[in-house]
Amino acid sequence: MVQYNPKTWLSLIFHSYSKFVVKTMLPVLIFMGVFTTGVCLVMLEYFEFNKSHFSNTTALHSLLGIVLGLFLVFRTNSAYDRWWEGRKLWGSMVNSTRNFALKLSAYLPKDDHEGHNWFAQMIPNFVIATKEHLRQGVQLSELEAAEPGFPESLKEYKHKPNRISAMLYCRVNDLYKAGKLTGDQFRVLDKEMKDFVDIVGACERIKNTPIPYSYSMFIKKFIFIYIITLPFGFVTSFEYVTIPTTLLITFVLISVELIAEEIEDPFGRDMNDLPTDQLADRIKENVREILL
Repeated sequence: MVQYNPKTWLSLIFHSYSKFVVKTMLPVLIFMGVFTTGVCLVMLEYFEFNKSHFSNTTALHSLLGIVLGLFLVFRTNSAYDRWWEGRKLWGSMVNSTRNFALKLSAYLPKDDHEGHNWFAQMIPNFVIATKEHLRQGVQLSELEAAEPGFPESLKEYKHKPNRISAMLYCRVNDLYKAGKLTGDQFRVLDKEMKDFVDIVGACERIKNTPIPYSYSMFIKKFIFIYIITLPFGFVTSFEYVTIPTTLLITFVLISVELIAEEIEDPFGRDMNDLPTDQLADRIKENVREILL
């Protein structure tokens, strides 16, 4: 995720991310530039159309632009809702891990160094496994060996966060059976562990439920039809100024759609995705500070 100052206009206008967007859109912009130039040459030079023959050819695109703008607003709002919900879930992850660690620190005997160390490693393991589970899969090398053979034992499990959560449940249950936790303390810790699983499930819902296919398909069709017909609507009014005008409108419309595509899945590694790596590191530091 990009760290920036929203009050610095110039740095935002000329940020390197703008260059990345232009680079991504360059094939489309080149195509539209060539296509628009061809339309202008054919209509202005070959057919010799002029403003006196067609005085109001932009009216249709003006009306369609309003409808398309409403579609894009809904599209970006839907994508941002997914991004913001993901951020709230990871905020809950930060709070739940802190609460879990604080309660364990208070409940566990001070001389139980092995128990403190185990939880200080396993709680961050759960967070890291969740972070990578929402991407391309968990890298076992990133996890700490809280007990002998721990990373290797995860290989047979497809859902790594579930397995680590089960291990946390088993460990807390063993502490209860050993008399190191009271029944009330066990129930309090159970609430925090339940929150872990709920957060993972909610994040999976966001990741595995994309924007409906028909909606995504048709908005791309509408954008394509709108920009591909722009030269025909503008050429008789703007003449050769149609070329930069069409390129500008194309850049604006497609860049808005690209932003929506990027933030609708907020758990990846794109520039605008959630800072889950930094949040996982922060949780690891906080949990260790509390338990060790």
